[in-house]
Amino acid sequence: MRCYRRLPDISYKDHTTNEEVSRRIENAIGPHVDLLTIVRQRKLKWYRHTTRSSGLAKTIMQGAVNGGRRRGRQKKRWEDNIREWTGLELRNTLRKVEDREEWKAVVRRSSAAPRRIPDR
Repeated sequence: MRCYRRLPDISYKDHTTNEEVSRRIENAIGPHVDLLTIVRQRKLKWYRHTTRSSGLAKTIMQGAVNGGRRRGRQKKRWEDNIREWTGLELRNTLRKVEDREEWKAVVRRSSAAPRRIPDR
C-alpha cells in the first residue's frame, strides 16, 4: 500500500482508506490486476515448472532437512502457500502438475482474488 500511496501522492499522514487509494489508482490507470494476485500466479507457475524438472530447485523444494524447526510461530514455507491457495494436499498437487490444462485451471481458480467488501 505504501507504493500505491506514492503513485497519487497521498501522504501516510492523510486519513485515506486503502479502498479509497485503490479507487483513485483505478480511476487514474484503469482496471488492473492486484499485485498479490500476480505474485500468487507466478509462484504457482514456478511450482509447476520446478516440480516437473529434475534440478536442484526441485530437490531443495521437496527435500527434507534433518532436525527440527525453531520454537514459536513457524514461518510459512512454499508448500504451505501452495496448499493454502489451491486447497489441495501436496501429493494431489504433484499429480495435477503433470496435466498442463488441469494445472492452468487450478492456477486460474486459486489466483482469483476475492474482492473485499469495505466495512461500513
